[in-house]
Amino acid sequence: MSGKNEKSKGFILTEIIVALTILGMVLAGLAVSLAGFARFNRYQLIRQRCIAAAEAQLDSIATTSRPVSEEDLRRLWPGLTVSVRQSPGEGQWQGLEFVEVTASGKSYRKDVNIRLSRYVRSDGSLAEGK
Repeated sequence: MSGKNEKSKGFILTEIIVALTILGMVLAGLAVSLAGFARFNRYQLIRQRCIAAAEAQLDSIATTSRPVSEEDLRRLWPGLTVSVRQSPGEGQWQGLEFVEVTASGKSYRKDVNIRLSRYVRSDGSLAEGK
């Protein structure tokens, strides 16, 4: 009866080695996918922050006729660069001002650039007038 136990000991050891190898491969795959998800979430966070900064800049220009100060931008959205370009409207938009805001940031090695634009009246109110 002791001979039968010796034969199964090698088989059980082989099963354990195979199971640990498969478990290690699964854990390595999980770690790689989690790193990818973290990178993607970081990109989405920076993108959302760029959108928020650009919208705030447009809203400020539309309501007060002047952009948010650089100091406030750095305090509220650190690490982002926000630029504003204003030009007179053309064609059917004549008499209005075209405001284009570009917000950019960096997520790992990837650049995030968001460009939003809006027509506003020269006095700062929205083009819709309400």
